[in-house]
Amino acid sequence: MTALLRIEALSVALTSGTAARPILDRVSLHVDQGETVGLVGESGSGKSVTARSALGLFPAQADRTGTVCVDGEDVLAMRPAELREHRSRRAAMVFQDPRASINPARRIGDFLAEGLRTNLGHSARAARGRAEELLEQVGFPRPAELLRRYPHELSGGMLQRVMIAGALAGRPKLLLADEPTTALDVTTQAEVIAILMALRAEHDLGLLFVTHDLELAAAICDRVYVLYAGRVVETQPAAALFRRPLHPYTAGLLASTPSLAPGAAPLQAIPGRPVGLDEAPDALPRPLVE
Repeated sequence: MTALLRIEALSVALTSGTAARPILDRVSLHVDQGETVGLVGESGSGKSVTARSALGLFPAQADRTGTVCVDGEDVLAMRPAELREHRSRRAAMVFQDPRASINPARRIGDFLAEGLRTNLGHSARAARGRAEELLEQVGFPRPAELLRRYPHELSGGMLQRVMIAGALAGRPKLLLADEPTTALDVTTQAEVIAILMALRAEHDLGLLFVTHDLELAAAICDRVYVLYAGRVVETQPAAALFRRPLHPYTAGLLASTPSLAPGAAPLQAIPGRPVGLDEAPDALPRPLVE
């Protein structure tokens, strides 16, 4: 079966200025239709850059090599018009901070309708109807009322559901979730995750879930890739990875995860600090796969 998302040997490097440095080194992963794949690692490991590559979103003045294919289409070879179509219909992303993604001076209805009209060609009436339908899908009982409200009138969890609704507007096959629950309380996190899982099942989406929460990845993902300093160091089915990690870094992440279970081992911090690819040892092994 052809993977819905296939990234092969992707390397990304910033090439100018004081920030010039490598970011990713030969990262490879795949996501099949209907599958949830986790991408875990510490801050700065390259998770977001990897996920955004599926939309052709790279840092300014970045060199990239390798292959990024979504539904059989080469994203790195797309022209601007093709990228707009790709981002409108084939793949979509739910970002970490919804308040940074929604214009605070415009109503929720404007946020959803603009994309429907501009990218998908809906009329004003059709866009409003589709917006109400999308809000119903993500659990809002009175969508018509919500369309008239401003972002500051909504909680963080409600705004994240609006973001998910917007991501689903073009009926994408691939959904990229970049730490979508980081800024939410535990109860709201559970609600957002439940919505994502239900939508994945209902629409048979491929879901790439970026997180630093290993327990969350274990609960919702079919497979997990572990990133360290811009390199994939391990990939396994979620259950196997958490039962028997193969790489010392993965074991260190698991050992440093807090637990409230009776008799849990004391928390073991990973010594030192997270390093970038430019500081990482060249002798890191290729990905360990069971």
